[in-house]
Amino acid sequence: MSDIQRLSVIVPTLNEAAVIGDTLAALQPMRSRGHEIIVVDGGSSDATAGIARPLADRLLPAARGRARQLQTGAGAAQGDILWFLHADTGVPPDADRLIVNALQAGDREWGRFEVGFTGGGPGMRLVAAGMNLRSCLSGIATGDQGIFISRGLFGRIGGYPDIPLMEDVALCRKLRRESRPVCLHERVYTSARRWQANGYLCTVLLMWGLRLGYFLGVPPATLAKYYGTGPR
Repeated sequence: MSDIQRLSVIVPTLNEAAVIGDTLAALQPMRSRGHEIIVVDGGSSDATAGIARPLADRLLPAARGRARQLQTGAGAAQGDILWFLHADTGVPPDADRLIVNALQAGDREWGRFEVGFTGGGPGMRLVAAGMNLRSCLSGIATGDQGIFISRGLFGRIGGYPDIPLMEDVALCRKLRRESRPVCLHERVYTSARRWQANGYLCTVLLMWGLRLGYFLGVPPATLAKYYGTGPR
C-alpha cells in the first residue's frame, strides 16, 4: 500500500473511568503527530465521558455493544487506517509508525500486534503466548491485539457485523478472505483484571468454549448470555 498516513484510533467505552484516562493520555503524542482519537461511549454512568472528552478528538454516543460502538467510530473516522483498541490497552510509543510502515511495506491492508497482559504473573504470560501463537497460525486476531485495517478495506468488507459477541472473530474471517494479517511482534498490553476476577482456568475454558460454540454455529446472542455484556 502507499499514500496512507493518518490513523483513526477508535476506543469503545462503558464505565471505564478507572482506566480510560491513562489509556488516552498515552495516545496524546500520536494525536500531536496528526492522528485522531475517537471514543465511542455506550452510555456510561460513571465519569468516563468527562475524563475522555478533553483527551479525544471526538466523543460519540452509541448504542451499547462493542460491535455497534466500533462501527459508529469507524463511520465517523477521517483517517486512512482504523485502529481498534480496548479502553485499558497500553501501546508502544511508536505504534503509529509501526502500523503505517507495516502497511506501506507490502500489499496487505490489515494486521495486529502481539498481546501481553499487565499483572497476572507467569500464568498470564502463558495465556498471552497461546493467544499470539493461535493468531499467527489461524490468521484470526482478537480485540486484545489492537487490530488495524485500512479504511478502504474495512468499507469493502462491510465492517463489523452487528452481533453481541465474537465480532472480532467474524471481522477477521472476512478480512482473511482478502489476505493474511500483518503480524507485528511488538506488543500491546491489556489489563489482566477480567482473568484475575474470574480465575485463569475458568476464563480460558470459557473463552475456548465460546469460540467452539461460535464455530459450531451457536448464535452470538446465545453465547453472549454466558459471557456477560459490554465492551471488552
